[in-house]
Amino acid sequence: MSQTAIRRLDANSPDFAATLDKLLAFDASADARIDAAVTEILHAVRTRGDAAVLEYTRRFDGLEAASMAALELPQSELRAALASLSVEQSAALELAAERVRLYHERQKGESWTYAEPNGTVLGQQVTPLDRVGLYVPGGKAAYPSSVLMNAIPAKVAGVGELIMVVPTPRGEKNTLVLAAAAITGVDRVFAIGGAQAVAALAYGTETIPQVDKVVGPGNAYVAEAKRRVFGTVGIDMVAGPSEVLVISDGSGHADWVAMDLFAQAEHDELAQSILLCTDAAFIDAVHAAIDRLLPEMPRRETIAKSLANRGALIHVADLDQACAIANRIAPEHLELALDDAENWLGKLRHAGAIFVGHCSVEALGDYCAGPNHVLPTMRSARFSSPLGTYDFQKRTSIVNISQAGAQTLAGIAAILADGEGLQAHARSARLRLQG
Repeated sequence: MSQTAIRRLDANSPDFAATLDKLLAFDASADARIDAAVTEILHAVRTRGDAAVLEYTRRFDGLEAASMAALELPQSELRAALASLSVEQSAALELAAERVRLYHERQKGESWTYAEPNGTVLGQQVTPLDRVGLYVPGGKAAYPSSVLMNAIPAKVAGVGELIMVVPTPRGEKNTLVLAAAAITGVDRVFAIGGAQAVAALAYGTETIPQVDKVVGPGNAYVAEAKRRVFGTVGIDMVAGPSEVLVISDGSGHADWVAMDLFAQAEHDELAQSILLCTDAAFIDAVHAAIDRLLPEMPRRETIAKSLANRGALIHVADLDQACAIANRIAPEHLELALDDAENWLGKLRHAGAIFVGHCSVEALGDYCAGPNHVLPTMRSARFSSPLGTYDFQKRTSIVNISQAGAQTLAGIAAILADGEGLQAHARSARLRLQG
């Protein structure tokens, strides 16, 4: 029987760099059909408000509603969803929420000031956003973990109002998602989705107030809508397919590594799962494990296509080379399946999250480890960070210049303003020299 299709590469082959670039390449731009649809939807919601949202909800979700009020889920329904969970589900959700909360409380920024000898005081005032919109996928593709990871840091930051939108196609509601909204203290929930929900949050309607930022995952239409409304409101990021990179020295379990690759590949056919390993025999063992375990997977067709399309098993000369390649890839998730994993952290600069050691499996990070699972993809970990409490806070500079301080600063500013040809700036500064 032939082995499961997945690239086998050698990092020391002459064409490796070019092959890796092709493997990593992903076009995140929307196709013309998506672009046109989102353009129409955003314009309609911006100009017609609730009426447009109701129209698109009927068309795309098969959900009839006489008014937007009928699509708002009451807090009593959220609490009922929580009460309906099994003891095991409720405990797991509560414990995961508490771990995420404890981690994000450590990220909370604080205001600060310092005084100069002449009495000038400079500083930074940190304040939470007033209102945030949280998009949550709905129906069968529902993710209560996304509610935890987006709502909890917002609440920790002190966001005044958190509005959640979640599509309920044909009235299908996910109990765990609603329970997660109850646990995290979401203020309002509307049963709407798609680009129309993003537009409602970004522009506001007669029923849904405009938010300051839109966060949360969604399909290609949601991603394109978020990209388009950025500037009118803030967004968390426009995320690409999920990614995992595993660095191994052959000291672990081949079955564990294979399953970790599967865990990313099962997301969708464009997800990326890559292994960098110093031990050729272990790569063979992982490939054999993939062949053996894949038939057991309910989502085996998706996994197989993902591994064939964008997966790779790469032999590297040593761990220094593995770290250099990892920094070039800048993966969303980086697993260090090494016996001495802690010793290599200092060489790794670009990753959304690093999972250290054989037991630090990425799947735990998705649900309950504590750090956020909303991470930069498509090599954007080179310049961006995981979602966190800081994303729901903003910083305002505080400038309190004393009269004595102005005697120094006004002269400096005036000289520089004259150099830029901005005479009103210069004169405004020099007026302060007159006390």
